Amino acid sequence: MSNAPLMPMATAVWLVENTTLTFRQIADFCNLHEVEIQGIADGEVAKGIKAYNPIMSGQLSREEIELSAKDQNRPLKIQNLDIEISNSEKKIKKYIPLSKRQDKPDSALWLIKQHSILKDSQIAKLIGMTKNSVTLIRNKSYWNYNNLNPKDPVALNLFSQKDLLDALAKAERRVKREKKEKEKQAKMVTNNV
Repeated sequence: MSNAPLMPMATAVWLVENTTLTFRQIADFCNLHEVEIQGIADGEVAKGIKAYNPIMSGQLSREEIELSAKDQNRPLKIQNLDIEISNSEKKIKKYIPLSKRQDKPDSALWLIKQHSILKDSQIAKLIGMTKNSVTLIRNKSYWNYNNLNPKDPVALNLFSQKDLLDALAKAERRVKREKKEKEKQAKMVTNNV
């Protein structure tokens, strides 16, 4: 087990998807059972596991894979056990140029008018401004409220359409939950009378 690759299941997923190696070769390299590799290939095992490229991490070379692909009896040999792990999907705060920062209050006003079910905290998170500022805009007490012009934040590239749809779906779930809670409360009140 000491010479197993890092993240054997994710590595197996990558090898199944990207090579012509036999299930036995992949199973032996990843210290997994051949039936598990068959399950990965059939889509029954490791459904939510993201493939991990052993070439990028330095565990295998393309030449090593090609040699084993040509000879079904040749096992794969791990190259490097000291592997650097990095997560490239870290949330990076998007830089908003100064020229676009003045569009944030306009975008907040647009979201308040177009999608009133969004909470102030959701709008603040989407646009990248404080919840307090969004609340002031909603209450029409923002310092520059009279000069605001509603502008679509997706068109201004402050965030993506997907981000907006995700926020709206979350808001709709919250509204349904609150409605159910109110109905439950009303039912309890009528039952107690």
